[in-house]
Amino acid sequence: MPAQHRRLQITRTAHLYQLGDLSAATRHLWIVCHGYGQLAKYFIRHFEVLADPETVVIAPEGLSKFYLQGFSGRVGAAWMTKEERLADIEDYVGYLNQVLEDALQMAPSAEVHVLGFSQGAATVCRWLAQLQKPVKELVLWAGIFPEDLNLSQAQKMLLNVKLTYVYGLQDSFISPDQVQEQLDRMHQMGFTPDVLTFTGEHTLNAAVLHQLKDS
Repeated sequence: MPAQHRRLQITRTAHLYQLGDLSAATRHLWIVCHGYGQLAKYFIRHFEVLADPETVVIAPEGLSKFYLQGFSGRVGAAWMTKEERLADIEDYVGYLNQVLEDALQMAPSAEVHVLGFSQGAATVCRWLAQLQKPVKELVLWAGIFPEDLNLSQAQKMLLNVKLTYVYGLQDSFISPDQVQEQLDRMHQMGFTPDVLTFTGEHTLNAAVLHQLKDS
């Protein structure tokens, strides 16, 4: 007799890190999603350049954790893998919806900015494709539009949204051809993103973050 595959919805604890205090005075809310194998408590340190009395940064952490090497030592987190990927996507979309909803209850006047780094770029795209709340800005950093995001979803997601694509010129994970493929795909969808580059590899960059804050 073959084994049956069943699904069971459970309650679990998610972790997120925050710079600044949410309040009615908050004007800018940044939701920033890390890449594969990162942890939010370290990832959010890069965004200290954004935080000010009117700006709050929230870094949710992927729901799956694992040892980066072997069976001990450093731990990383991920948003999804190919195994049961649709269930993982459903879970993190619901998770990010709740993160944003809770934040906007405390900061109802805040404009929402979303940044996805590496694996986090595809993550935020899938999330925003179904989001019913307005977003002012989307930053895709060293990542891609997921191939399973269709044209109508993308157009809905990016309606009235400022789109920026960022990458390091020495990023070994993204070749110039891949960058051009991503930009061509965005152009085919009818979008013209701002493109920001920096001298560096697969990482965030403080000078570019300053530029995003001032734009």
